Amino acid sequence: MLKTILAIAGKPGLYKLISRGANNLIVETVDAQKKRMPAFGADKVVSLGDISIYTDDDKEIALAKVLESMKNQHEGKAIDISPKKASQDEILAIFEQALPNYDKDRVRVSDMRKVISWYNLLVEYGIETFVEEEEEKETAKEEATESAAAPKKEATKSTSKAHVQKNTANRAASSKARTAVKSTVKKTGNSSK
Repeated sequence: MLKTILAIAGKPGLYKLISRGANNLIVETVDAQKKRMPAFGADKVVSLGDISIYTDDDKEIALAKVLESMKNQHEGKAIDISPKKASQDEILAIFEQALPNYDKDRVRVSDMRKVISWYNLLVEYGIETFVEEEEEKETAKEEATESAAAPKKEATKSTSKAHVQKNTANRAASSKARTAVKSTVKKTGNSSK
């Protein structure tokens, strides 16, 4: 759902993708006015479905999951503060409820204000689901695959290490054999002269 919702740098609010042209996109404002306009190639356009937020464990979490968490925290209703006028402490409190492990060094309060503002706009627009069921299933599969692959990676590392050690030993033995052959050839060559 969020793939068709766009943020355009330098323009307030959010936009819904209506159609694509040769050199532009036709977008519609996500508000009561539903005003249509073109967005050109020079505009920095980002799909909300492509945005992620940094977390403490050097991973990123999809914006859709943060918005879904906000929805659960606020029972699907808009957050009753003005993101622009709210104090920094209020913004931090709301954002920490939705994503407690956000990266405090890389996620700025201005980013949090933007996310809260987007959440309110989307709820007012009538979007109730931020994370698609298919996305949830894929995420669960990926997490299961990663946890199952972790022991395999360790096994592969130890197997690779043993393989490297074996190859090193083989190369050393081969090098000694070549040295022995060379010295034999030199001795044989010297005795014939």
